[in-house]
Amino acid sequence: MSPAADPDRLAIDTIRTLAIDGVQQANSGHPGAPMGMAPMAYVTWTRFLRHAPTRPDWPDRDRFVLSAGHASMLLYSLLHLTGYDLTLDDLQHFRQWGSRTPGHPEYGLTPGVEATTGPLGQGFANGVGMAIAERRLAAEFNRPGHLVIDHRVFGIVSDGDLQEGISSEAASLAGHLRLGKICYLYDDNHIQLDGPTAMAWSEDVLARFGAYGWHTERVADGNDIEAIAAAIERATADPRPSLIAVRTHIGYGSPNKQDTQKAHGAPLGPDEVRLTKQAYGWDPDRTFYVPAEALVRFREAIPRGEALVTAWEARLAEYAAEYPAEAAELRRRLEGRLREGWADGLKTYLPGEDFATRQASQQAIAALADPVPELFGGAADLSESNLTDIKGGGDFSADDAGRNLRFGVREHAMGAIANGIAYHGGFIPYAGTFLTFSDYMRGAVRIAALSGLHVIYVWTHDSVGLGEDGPTHQPVEHAAALRAMPGLWFIRPGDANEAAAAWRVAVARRRGPVALALTRQKLPTLPGTAERARDGVARGGYVLREASAAPAGAPPAELILIATGSELALAAAAAELLEADGIRTRVVSLPCWELFEAQDETYREAVLPASVRARVSVEAGVSLGWERWTGDGGAIVAIDHFGVSAPGPTIFERFGFSAERVADVGRRVVRDGFRGRVPTLDRGHAGPPAEDGGRGH
Repeated sequence: MSPAADPDRLAIDTIRTLAIDGVQQANSGHPGAPMGMAPMAYVTWTRFLRHAPTRPDWPDRDRFVLSAGHASMLLYSLLHLTGYDLTLDDLQHFRQWGSRTPGHPEYGLTPGVEATTGPLGQGFANGVGMAIAERRLAAEFNRPGHLVIDHRVFGIVSDGDLQEGISSEAASLAGHLRLGKICYLYDDNHIQLDGPTAMAWSEDVLARFGAYGWHTERVADGNDIEAIAAAIERATADPRPSLIAVRTHIGYGSPNKQDTQKAHGAPLGPDEVRLTKQAYGWDPDRTFYVPAEALVRFREAIPRGEALVTAWEARLAEYAAEYPAEAAELRRRLEGRLREGWADGLKTYLPGEDFATRQASQQAIAALADPVPELFGGAADLSESNLTDIKGGGDFSADDAGRNLRFGVREHAMGAIANGIAYHGGFIPYAGTFLTFSDYMRGAVRIAALSGLHVIYVWTHDSVGLGEDGPTHQPVEHAAALRAMPGLWFIRPGDANEAAAAWRVAVARRRGPVALALTRQKLPTLPGTAERARDGVARGGYVLREASAAPAGAPPAELILIATGSELALAAAAAELLEADGIRTRVVSLPCWELFEAQDETYREAVLPASVRARVSVEAGVSLGWERWTGDGGAIVAIDHFGVSAPGPTIFERFGFSAERVADVGRRVVRDGFRGRVPTLDRGHAGPPAEDGGRGH
């Protein structure tokens, strides 16, 4: 049968040839996966996916996640063909400067792209977060006879996605929660970048997912669209999440590269492109060709989508007539607006009240729970340590859509699931673990920063001050590493007032993630934070304690002590000692470098005047980066080695984090011109190896 005689095949081959041409013109990309995936994508988009190309932000649309983001030309072709605001010219500029068709899909750049994918496994877990968000939002707002939230998550995943550990974490949780609105099609093509998957993989994938509690299917022929459709029908009728393994052929139709890794990550080449198009029955000399018959079939998505939106808006109007308050609240949530006075319940703390900043964080969550009902999250089996539970909020489970998510010990999936909740909309997700284990979720944090997702991280046990758990649990390099990530606001509050102010900043941010680094140990509430922390933390840094009055014409201080977190109290105490010695000392709290850098030069100069070159920074982490604030005239009190297992106060004392030591360093900076990194007094058994290969002592 010729392609023209089979409209389905014509449409499918249109997807294939657009992908081939896009990659070939860019001389870069992945043509083979779209060629094999095209039939399953076609069936999903034309028969099952409830979407509206002219209203890509329609709240009750089904979400489609291309977890195999390297196959991006598949998605771009579908978006163009079905009528999204993506032109043929956009496809012709695939992977080029300024184009809306980057090498891997990017959320917020291309209309219709639901998630930034490419790092394998991320999209898989994002879809789990989307399904969690759908269930929670439906539980909050649907009423008998009024189904205003009711949609699914479809996706295509690759062998690479399923090999990554994050997908195992996310699949295990999805099965446990019985997230039946997930339907993933697995591109089972037996090939990955280095060659056959058999080189590194021999597991029974469907048996694994069956053990997770998923509904599984196998389609033997990836070109059999009726078999694919029947499998999807059964999957969407099943109350469990579904994985359908579709046996495809990478580079389908390519005479010399089908079923080889040569079709995976490189253009087919001009000669092979011609041969492949001829195998499809196409004119090999036409590029980016969209047959009129195929376009008509794809563009049926436009009126179908508009009808879906119209019907939903009618249901929403009926809902609003019967439940006006709930309808108004739903609109507010979907628009991402906060309620008036949402932060009014945040506490103010007075000197004499000692709280760990994780405790102040817990109290902030409690204060925000009612006025910010979109706050939704949990911890990686550490809620009793991170103090992240919303009291009375109930648990999110297979049987209940409560407000506390129990992620289990699955940090990487937790991060990507939180991203999925943020992608979905209607929530401000948060995720908690120990700061040292933020490493396990770093890939997802990076995607949140890249995609501008409003996610809050509650990372406690933020320094060697956590004590006896020792160096495996004591973060030292993490603040520096996280501050290096563009788009992430890393806030390390110094007392309870700063912690409350940090939550105010975190909730108010509309685009991008915010990390809160919080202490296990109690900290004193410092004089001045009750009055200045709210504005000071919002600006990233502020003068906590001013130096004594300066003589006429003198700089505002002889020395500036700069600190974050638990070390802020040390700096304040050291300033008292230095002032007693006649050294006029200013204390600057710098909880968020990113916010401080964003302030205008006038404000930054007012806090850290260039005329005061004598500066000492104090932070119980590596010194990297602090030279930005101490300049060439200052000193850095830091920990450039791993910690040790001992009580927290003992560690601080032995490492030289005391008011007396900080004051001594300040004196040396002012009187002797000392500058540079200050070594710790004692490394215990931590730190780099000694020259003889043993441990340093």
